Amino acid sequence: MDIGLILRVAGIGILVTVTCQILSKAGRDEQALLVTLTGMILVLLMLIEQIGTLISAVQAVFGL
Repeated sequence: MDIGLILRVAGIGILVTVTCQILSKAGRDEQALLVTLTGMILVLLMLIEQIGTLISAVQAVFGL
């Protein structure tokens, strides 16, 4: 796994957290929820290749 990927995920997490806090304090909880979901989807899309590699490794280990 690349350190750059970890830093990108952490950056998105920090950005989403700050944005959600600001939106929650402003009383816009629905938009805060949408920002959270968008952040989760972005991170999952970034990690999809790594998840595929993990599944392939598990299949190789167990001979599936």
